[in-house]
Amino acid sequence: MSFRPLLVSLVAASLVSSASLGAQARPAVAADTAKPEMIDRVVAVVGDRPILMSEVMEFIFAQRGRGMELPTDSAAFDALQHQVLEKLIDDEALVNAAKIYKITVTDAEVQPSIEKFMKEIHARFKTDAEFRDALKQSGFGNEAEFRKFRGEQDRRDLLTQRALDSLRAHGRMSAPVSITEAEVTAAYEKEKGSFPKRPTTVSFRQIVVPTKPNAASRAAATAKADSLLVEVQVKGADFEKIAKRESMDPASKENGGDLGWNRRGQMVPEFDRVMFSLPPGTVAPIVVETSFGFHVIKVDRVQPAEVKARHILISPKRDSADVARARFVADTLLALWKKGGTSFDSLVARYHDNAELRGIPDGVPVDSLPEFYRKAIEGLKTGQWTEPFEIPDPRSGVPKWGVLLITDRVEGGEYSRADMRDRIRTQLQQEKQGRRMLNELRKAQFVSVRM
Repeated sequence: MSFRPLLVSLVAASLVSSASLGAQARPAVAADTAKPEMIDRVVAVVGDRPILMSEVMEFIFAQRGRGMELPTDSAAFDALQHQVLEKLIDDEALVNAAKIYKITVTDAEVQPSIEKFMKEIHARFKTDAEFRDALKQSGFGNEAEFRKFRGEQDRRDLLTQRALDSLRAHGRMSAPVSITEAEVTAAYEKEKGSFPKRPTTVSFRQIVVPTKPNAASRAAATAKADSLLVEVQVKGADFEKIAKRESMDPASKENGGDLGWNRRGQMVPEFDRVMFSLPPGTVAPIVVETSFGFHVIKVDRVQPAEVKARHILISPKRDSADVARARFVADTLLALWKKGGTSFDSLVARYHDNAELRGIPDGVPVDSLPEFYRKAIEGLKTGQWTEPFEIPDPRSGVPKWGVLLITDRVEGGEYSRADMRDRIRTQLQQEKQGRRMLNELRKAQFVSVRM
């Protein structure tokens, strides 16, 4: 493999000056009589394959193209070369292991990554002529040769990853290793500057009050759902066609009311109970009411722990008076909650919409919450309640009302050693196990380092 110093210009950045690299590490790239030709050299042998100095330099330039800063003094650069060489030896040992486990990579598997890479490379040049000139200066005769070179790289990358997966599956990385607290501390001190900031998190309980329809709207929706039940159960109408025509569930309407496979607990309790009580191919004998509206339910298929069902949803109309009434209920429950004497579970049973979560007990980043939640809890501390706030309900077109108690709030900041201890320990364990496995692979193969 010849060293191609302009390869990185195809990928990202221009090369480091020859003075910073050292002439001995830079073999010639093309027949140019005006320039002295440097000799590439073998720096290691793994099995029957030599690793060339040019490969070490290509890897370094590729990392520079991805933003890595190269050392400016010769001692540090020499250390970097040795570090890269160790990685290339490890990779070659993994490729050899892939052969042992009969792991292969087909052309079809690497083709998508090659095409993506070539598209990105072409975009970096104004014309095809500029691209061809860059290829020529880099020692490639044409684009096909460059594609082949890139494909070989992608193939090796995939081989090494599959070899790691296979070695892990065969238990080669499972033997326990010991990690001391001193190692955890050292790793934390070394890496703490690169840790992201810890976000502000909150844990909370909530009760969500649905906006319920008035009696007339509810009666009209009930009558409509009952008539559809008669149509499919008594008159034998096609359930799927009726769902496409009448259902008010936008998520399933076009699929004939198909809800797919569901396990227990995935639907609201009222729906869940009926769905799991029916044999396959039957329609529920009654209309089921939930906070979403009124459902005609049919079970298509049943398998252990799962049911595949359809439904037709009829939602009652709600108006501004219904919204105002729900807000009054939310104010009432907030007063009861603050006063005490009534348990949270009792309040949930009386007021809460079962389609909504009862809270998040383990903490969630504030920034990940919907905007209406972030505004509602802004400035609140542990043990404080929100005022009732609107929760949009696209299905009904009118809001629900949420009341929330902050059970814990942890302000953001720097991650402490205690915060990161378990994560660092796990990472160090994986690194030690991986290093031990690679050392074992090296011992089982012929490895000669000559740099």
